[in-house]
Amino acid sequence: MNKSTFIAILLLSYCQCWGQNAKVDYKGQLKVIDYWLDAQRDFDRLPGLSVAIVQDQEVIFQKGYGFANVAKKIPMKPETICSICSISKLFTSVAVMQLWEKGKLRLDDSLITLLPEYKINQQYPESVPITVRSMLTHSSGLTSDVGEGWNGPNYIFITTEELKKTVRNLKTLYPSAKYFQYSNFGMSLLGEIVASKSGMAYKNYIEENILKPLQLGNTHPYLPENAWKTGEMATGYGGLNRQGGREMLPFFKTNAYTPAAGFSSNVLDLAKFASWQLRLLSSTKAEVLKSATLKEMQRIQWTSSDKQLTWGLGFYIQYQSSGITTIGHDGGCPGYVSSVMIDPKKKLGVTLMINTQKIDVYKYSDQIFILLNKEIAEDTTTKNIDLSMYEGRYEAYRWGETILVPIKGKLIGFEVPSNNPASQLTEYKYIRKDTFRRIREDDQTLGEELTFERYESGEIKNLRLLYGKWDKVK
Repeated sequence: MNKSTFIAILLLSYCQCWGQNAKVDYKGQLKVIDYWLDAQRDFDRLPGLSVAIVQDQEVIFQKGYGFANVAKKIPMKPETICSICSISKLFTSVAVMQLWEKGKLRLDDSLITLLPEYKINQQYPESVPITVRSMLTHSSGLTSDVGEGWNGPNYIFITTEELKKTVRNLKTLYPSAKYFQYSNFGMSLLGEIVASKSGMAYKNYIEENILKPLQLGNTHPYLPENAWKTGEMATGYGGLNRQGGREMLPFFKTNAYTPAAGFSSNVLDLAKFASWQLRLLSSTKAEVLKSATLKEMQRIQWTSSDKQLTWGLGFYIQYQSSGITTIGHDGGCPGYVSSVMIDPKKKLGVTLMINTQKIDVYKYSDQIFILLNKEIAEDTTTKNIDLSMYEGRYEAYRWGETILVPIKGKLIGFEVPSNNPASQLTEYKYIRKDTFRRIREDDQTLGEELTFERYESGEIKNLRLLYGKWDKVK
């Protein structure tokens, strides 16, 4: 091989590596996400919503919508604290795996060995033992809940002492390792194991070994009542009633359920938590956990018989119909829903919080991932033309609301409300001033015209498409 050929190969290799690591520009997609979340919050009658999106180690989007407290008109912000409910399980799972790394427990250790005082009646003689692994994968056969904590109006969760007494009369629901049965009870027992094997109170262990090292200063293994009173923590609201309203719910304490559902945080802290996962997955250096340990936690450990449900060790692994795989967890408590999910392949993370219940949080987070993955080709012929004047909301009495956003030299349009905005994005090519044509998805040829009318002042008045007219909302 001569010198010039060798240099050419090195340059090609460098360019390929640079291309693989080049940062993707999501500015256009983020504009669509912003408009969609703002509209969807109104149409779904949500009190408030906050979101943060990370691209590897950078927060590329953060915003709050609506109100943390409706009556007091306290705005929802990315800094607003919420109950994160079952996302708490991820912190408990990380704690368990830290103790596993230190050799203080094994994943196949039985519950009765680790917590002799929590003896549960195994009513299936053929069952294998309830283990740490089966509790992390929700396949232990334990019931989902004990006590009446989820039932209002006061939401009083069982205490640790009450839990110990209750266990004496409990029977397993299924043979262990046979069925998936989501279990807050099982995760609460894992919290007791963390305390037992670490020699520290559960909350102290979490603070010292996870939250402080990751600098999650607004995440706590409890709900801060003073912050709830001042509005720093969002007020929780119930599901929609028949009158279209949502009632404010009381403050609650999770007690023995803290390892399963008792944490509070905000989207910025959970964005840090997402970035930590993305960082650790591509590192050889331990940080809170070893990289190999996190990979093991996010590997499929349990699959339902229909292959529709997959879990790692504490982590939910979701295969979307769009082809995107996300890993993380959601949460739902009296008055709150939340989620934190990562896409390891694209190095993206999305965390979202809503201060109401009876809402599918994945309706929002899944669409954010899908929109981020929506590829829009650039039209370079319009690089010197300002399309920003066309951006905004357009309303028509008959046709509803349409939103237009300039992205990569084109106008991108979509209607709201929409549960699947990514599938409805329409591209329009600039033809001349105030005239565009729809780009057909099948063969990229041009379809019908989209035209704009202006006021005498020069401002955009409305748009016309086929037989419809939409007035621009000021």
